[in-house]
Amino acid sequence: MVLSCNGAAVDQLYCRRVVQALSSEKIGNIRIVKINNGTVIDHIRAGHALEVLQILGITGKEGSIVTLAMNISSSRIGRKDIVKLEDRFLETPEVAMIALVAPEATINIIRDAKVVEKTRVELPDTLTDIVVCPNTRCITNKDREPITAKYQVISRKPIRLKCLYCWTIVEEDEIIHQFTER
Repeated sequence: MVLSCNGAAVDQLYCRRVVQALSSEKIGNIRIVKINNGTVIDHIRAGHALEVLQILGITGKEGSIVTLAMNISSSRIGRKDIVKLEDRFLETPEVAMIALVAPEATINIIRDAKVVEKTRVELPDTLTDIVVCPNTRCITNKDREPITAKYQVISRKPIRLKCLYCWTIVEEDEIIHQFTER
């Protein structure tokens, strides 16, 4: 299923309904248009593209072209989503957040309609100031303390983080919830 947004706000519930309605449509008949400059995020776990858009703060109101393909067949991961962002390049913290919800993703940088760089997202061994510790008593949640949350990655499948201050374990579902509730 492919949705393209050119400045129009795309409601998440609407997108999910369209995906459901078109789920029986043959994917082989759909052509995803190339972009001239920007970023392609490929190999996103099926059903997680909308979370990637939320992480990036993309609502459709920005005026730039966003192409979203969901539940596309993939020989590497079975089913996948793809997000194409015209004239948008990702910052390092954005890539780290994407790695938390789509650890198999690849980032393709496009210039003059050609892939000039292709990298896999990598979840670093430690993460700083990306996730809020769910432990309300953690020192990182105290306004009077100038300490940012820091986590050790203790599992990559499923993703699990350990706060290095209070040792609270943060599960993948909590991480995704934090990103999508911003």
